Amino acid sequence: MEIHPALDFRFLFTAILVLGSVAIASKSFLRLYKLARLAKPEKLTGDSATRWGLVASIFFGQKKMFKDFWPGLAHALLFFGFMIVTLGSSEHLIEGFLHGFTFHFLFGPLYPWLIWIQDVFHFIVIAVALYFLWRRVVSHPSRLSRDPKHSKDGLIVLGFTLGHMVAGLSAFVFFVLAGDVHHGFADYRPVSSFLANLFFPNGLDQSLAMNLAWISWGFHIGTVAGFLIYIPHSKHLHVMTTGPNIFFARLDHKGALSTINFEDANNTSFGVGKITDFTWKDVLDTYTCTACGRCNEYCPTASTGKPLKPMKLIQDMKVHLLAVGDAALAAKAKDPSASLEMSKPLISEESGISEETVWACTTCRACVEACPVMIEHVDKIIDMRRHLVLMEGKMPQELQNTMKNWETQSNPWGMSADSRDAWAEGLNIPRLADKPNAEYLFYVGCAGSFNDRNKRISTAVVKILQAANMDFAILGKEELCNGETARRAGNEYLAKTMIDANIAVLSKYSVKKIITTCPHCFNTLKNEYPDFGFKADKIFHHSDFINSLVKEGKISVNQGAHSQRIVFHDSCYLGRYNEIYDQPRSAIEAISGQPVIEMPRSKSKGLCCGAGGARMWMEETIGKRINVERVEEALAQKPTIIAAGCPFCQVMLEDGVKSQNKQDEVKVRDVAELVAENLK
Repeated sequence: MEIHPALDFRFLFTAILVLGSVAIASKSFLRLYKLARLAKPEKLTGDSATRWGLVASIFFGQKKMFKDFWPGLAHALLFFGFMIVTLGSSEHLIEGFLHGFTFHFLFGPLYPWLIWIQDVFHFIVIAVALYFLWRRVVSHPSRLSRDPKHSKDGLIVLGFTLGHMVAGLSAFVFFVLAGDVHHGFADYRPVSSFLANLFFPNGLDQSLAMNLAWISWGFHIGTVAGFLIYIPHSKHLHVMTTGPNIFFARLDHKGALSTINFEDANNTSFGVGKITDFTWKDVLDTYTCTACGRCNEYCPTASTGKPLKPMKLIQDMKVHLLAVGDAALAAKAKDPSASLEMSKPLISEESGISEETVWACTTCRACVEACPVMIEHVDKIIDMRRHLVLMEGKMPQELQNTMKNWETQSNPWGMSADSRDAWAEGLNIPRLADKPNAEYLFYVGCAGSFNDRNKRISTAVVKILQAANMDFAILGKEELCNGETARRAGNEYLAKTMIDANIAVLSKYSVKKIITTCPHCFNTLKNEYPDFGFKADKIFHHSDFINSLVKEGKISVNQGAHSQRIVFHDSCYLGRYNEIYDQPRSAIEAISGQPVIEMPRSKSKGLCCGAGGARMWMEETIGKRINVERVEEALAQKPTIIAAGCPFCQVMLEDGVKSQNKQDEVKVRDVAELVAENLK
């Protein structure tokens, strides 16, 4: 293997490109790294097998991209095409220093087939890039950003992509025409050979062909250098950050929020009020956002005209960090102990993140589910709410009244705590105080105890449990609100007070198995209470438990609803948070004898009812009401029943049906009600 002399053109060209582009890019990447270091530390290690599994399935396997199949397939071809072509580019880059170098020593007899694959993928990537160019310029799907900066950025990257591939393919066309055995490999370059014969049927002067080949090769390698320099300033930074962002994902259950240690004397600020209150992983999320718009497409607030657009939120965070970060770095360089108080408020008109934006979120996690690079939007919003509530005492007026109700009566309506079990009068339901060894606790929740409509659901659950001869009891007047909604509203201090009080009651009776009707109660008891010191052996949502009773033959049902057209609405906290999709459907199908009717947006793509994240207690005055949007989608399926498994959803859907004057034609029913009405 001959080392080229210093004056060899390829050697000089390659050296200048490599060293120059790496030096420029490194400076930009170092700045981003230092900005991320300004944020709070967070330890995200351990369970390497799971982390590498996520990288394999989501990064390399493109799992989340395929939720939108055709664009997902196109992106996967682009992704794998770039990896395969880049392998060839690396080979040629090294050859700029070492004459006659090939990867033959790595691949042996497979090397010619690597050449074949690379040649074909040049063409495939060009075709895919043209498809994405058409989508961005001509068809322009609604989810793609209309921001001129993002559009220009996308066009520049597509330009780099097309230039890189066309130059690479051109180089091999000319190598084939020149008869270069080392680079040509004509028998294993079907696309290059075809194009050579197509455009130059009579061949080409060998010397001219070689010169054109090396010029094309220079452009091919030059686009690599240009792209490397451009990446740190582009939304395509995700090319470098997606793998690490997935590997360092938070592996705690997605239904659990982080906790705050109020007893730590050093903890004097709660929540996120400035960008440096976030952790380095939150900053990495902003670097990784591709501005693809998938989060906006599925977000109920974005689709109904609210100020919250998840993609814009993450992009605004990044812009804000870059705007204030350099000043912070300069101050830090002068004084390493600087507190970074110079950072401007994150929630402000200047940053583009308003209080209305923060309070608009329903915490449905549709954005997180849709994001192909595992950005965690909801947790960031909750942290900003925590700052507003705990540090600035700011929240919507109607939510202030709800907070007072929780404080005084442990329920959001402010109804007398002594009336919590009034719904159970005459139903012969034991209390744990009288039956402390009951196998199951039926945790009724605030809605099932105080809301007149949802009391009927509690009664239906009791009827089913009694029919199955289940050994259960309720807490009665001892039951307290579990604090879930107060947490989502940002009042972590109040929530912890409520949680500690509730755990004291549950621990007194050594409760091991719990049944709930509310997915919000279910999620917080199952996924968040362990962080506060309480963990039951089994926690069931009533739709799942009822389905198991049917499957095990502990209750028998008639197919009394066989003539009904039943549409099912997925609760966010049951579905996306806890992946319970099939069980409620199965319970309904047992009494209808036919599959439920699915809405266009269902299961993991289901549209929120609009009540989560404490939105149940706030007025919805901006844009279209989310529950109306959801009910219109349901009514389009011509149902006689809209079924659900959540008391919040029940209220929102019934209000939506009334808004369309369809209450006489379409009923909103809980899974428990449908089964209880059809018990044998």
